[in-house]
Amino acid sequence: MNHDIKEILISQEALAARVQELGQEISEKYKGKELLMIGVLKGANVFMSDLMRAVSVPIQIDFIAASSYGSSTESSGVVRIVKDLDYSIEGKHVMIVEDIIDTGLTLKYLYDNFSARKPSSLSIISLLDKPERRKADIKVDYTGFIIPDEFIVGYGIDYAEKYRNLPFVATLKPEVYSK
Repeated sequence: MNHDIKEILISQEALAARVQELGQEISEKYKGKELLMIGVLKGANVFMSDLMRAVSVPIQIDFIAASSYGSSTESSGVVRIVKDLDYSIEGKHVMIVEDIIDTGLTLKYLYDNFSARKPSSLSIISLLDKPERRKADIKVDYTGFIIPDEFIVGYGIDYAEKYRNLPFVATLKPEVYSK
C-alpha cells in the first residue's frame, strides 16, 4: 500500500496536534452547551473519532452518508443521501464534521438540508480544505489544514475504498488512480 504513496502531506503527529487544538477551540466555544457532532460518512469517521475525544463539553454523535462521486474521482454535483440521521436535530447545537471540502457541493447541500431542520446553531468543521476547487459558497467555521489540489488519501480518506487506515494524509501516485 505504501508503494502507492507519492508524498506524505500531513504526518500522524501534525494531525494529532491539530485535532487537539481544534478540540480546545470547540470546547471553549460550546462551553455550557451540549453539542451534536454529525460525521459525514465514510471519510470523516477517523477524524471525528479523534476530535470528539479532544472536546471537553458533552457531545452526542450521529452520522449521515451522502454521495456525489459514485465511483468517479470527480464530483457529479448531484447529491444523494445514502443514510440519513437517526435523530432529530431541532433545537440542538449541531456541528457537521467533514473529512475534506473540495467543490463544496455536497457540504452546501447538507448545510441547507440541516438548516431546514431548525437546529439552534449549525457549524462546519473540516479536517482538510481545497479552496481552489470550490464551486459552492460555503462558510467553514473550523479548518484543520488547507491543502493543494492533489488527490489525497489516508486518515479516513479513501480511493476505491482503500488507504483509509493510513495514519497520515498523503498524495497518491497518479498512475494508481488513472488506471
